[in-house]
Amino acid sequence: MNWFERVREAIRREEPIAVATVIRGPEAWLGAKWIVEATGDGLTAGHPELDARVQEIARRYLALGHSGAVSLPTSEGEVEIYIESYVPPPLLLIVGGTHIGIALTAIAKILGWRVYLIDPRRTFATPERFPHVDRMIHAWPDEVLPDLITPHTAVAILTHDPKLDDPAVIAALRSPAFYVGALGSRKTNARRLERLRRKGLDEATLTRLHAPIGLDIGARTPEEIALSIMAEIIAERNRRIPRVRASQAQEAPA
Repeated sequence: MNWFERVREAIRREEPIAVATVIRGPEAWLGAKWIVEATGDGLTAGHPELDARVQEIARRYLALGHSGAVSLPTSEGEVEIYIESYVPPPLLLIVGGTHIGIALTAIAKILGWRVYLIDPRRTFATPERFPHVDRMIHAWPDEVLPDLITPHTAVAILTHDPKLDDPAVIAALRSPAFYVGALGSRKTNARRLERLRRKGLDEATLTRLHAPIGLDIGARTPEEIALSIMAEIIAERNRRIPRVRASQAQEAPA
């Protein structure tokens, strides 16, 4: 697979990937490319003098979601390398066309997220109530979640109805979603956990569930609850992104 196909496939799978290209330097080096993936895999340009350094810098750019140029010294003179990061917008899957979901959609869109709404109940999930969602899916959550979720997906389950919530929670917890949260009080969640245990979920899997959903900020209104949910999602996402100082060495993005 050549570099173009590698990048196209990563974009299709919504996986972060960076391309580093020599744009100035010795003629023999011009156009040389490195492909760097967040997993650590990729393709090198075959320049031992630069391979390790370029991959390290590109991975830092990728973690920050930045693109930019960096100059590096070599035995043949200085080379300038442009690093372009392809980072898909994160996806939020909201299960349940509730008032909290309406507010959560608005907050997520302001923050640049893609938002899909999933609810088989067409009375609740309407374009009039949710004009800003990127995609509205009228289906049972457990039937569609496995095909939508990637490691860059957060799932907020808000119906407060076990018939919808429980299958959705099970499907989400068995997926690679980086965040799974479900609405309900501590008492409601305790009952939910007992039902999920009876359905075969082990304790390690259940610990992935954020419930009651959202950070404890004393939220009362749908808007405040939505804010607490989005804050918890962002906190979980940022916890998983490597902490990188953009000012390290000479690779700070412009």
